[in-house]
Amino acid sequence: MRTPPSLLSLTIDSALLNLPSISDLSPLPDHILLDLFLKTLRAGKLNEKVLNLFVATGKDEVLSLIQSLNIRQTLTPVLPTRCSEKF
Repeated sequence: MRTPPSLLSLTIDSALLNLPSISDLSPLPDHILLDLFLKTLRAGKLNEKVLNLFVATGKDEVLSLIQSLNIRQTLTPVLPTRCSEKF
């Protein structure tokens, strides 16, 4: 007989499905955040917005995992809209 999944596992799976609508992951404990990040990678759901969501937590373990996997945020250049110098 198979054992049912734990409530924690179901919660992480639900969070993975709803990542686009989550605005803050910082209240999550480190071990849950790491598990959610790894499941996000495995599911192929890591995009710029989701990466920024994980980076915004500021948690050292998550940031070092991102760095060790050589995942980088894309930097969009900001062009000036007007010239402040007078000619």
